[in-house]
Amino acid sequence: MFFVNTDKIMLIIGITGGTGSGKTTVVNQILKEFASEEVGVISQDSYYKQTDNMSYEERTKINFDHPRSIDFELLISHIKDLKADKIIEQPVYSFVTHNRTSDIVVTHPKKVMIVEGILILNNSELRDQFDIKIFVHADADERLIRRIKRDITERGRDIDEVLTRYQQTIKPMHLQFIEPTKNFADIIIPYDRHNNVAIDIMKSVINNRIFQDKNN
Repeated sequence: MFFVNTDKIMLIIGITGGTGSGKTTVVNQILKEFASEEVGVISQDSYYKQTDNMSYEERTKINFDHPRSIDFELLISHIKDLKADKIIEQPVYSFVTHNRTSDIVVTHPKKVMIVEGILILNNSELRDQFDIKIFVHADADERLIRRIKRDITERGRDIDEVLTRYQQTIKPMHLQFIEPTKNFADIIIPYDRHNNVAIDIMKSVINNRIFQDKNN
């Protein structure tokens, strides 16, 4: 690990919700308002466990919506490192090969770090790292439509594969591991492109933290 010289207090925001709920859209709405050196992002998707010891066929059968598919230990360690003013090397995960690549993303501590992913509020130790916890809620049909579009266009899946995975793992895992974490959220955002109240609140909170840092 490398060390950077800073004595700023970092604000950690966790943003979660079901697959296709609009988490990434919310994150991007926040990011576009701030300079890149002030706000950074860590994606849970980067922390799927390595599967080097498995064949491609075995990897395709992994339940990626179950908490055991996530390397929470590494994710928590990286967040703690960032809080301790250390630069981290985020892994890069490929949804085409179902495994981590050899690439990394060098990530510097920022005044505000956003952690986003479907299971980030499911792990109590990770949950304790967040100053603010946000759950993005969307109708199940809307989430399915977005998941189908994303998996076909970005991940090379076919419609039958997407629907089978949705019925066998995504929906039951959402009900068991994701929907209940609403109870841990400080803010629940009903996802709607025209509903910006919660987004504006988050921007205000981030602005206040950045302003405090600039005046310390």
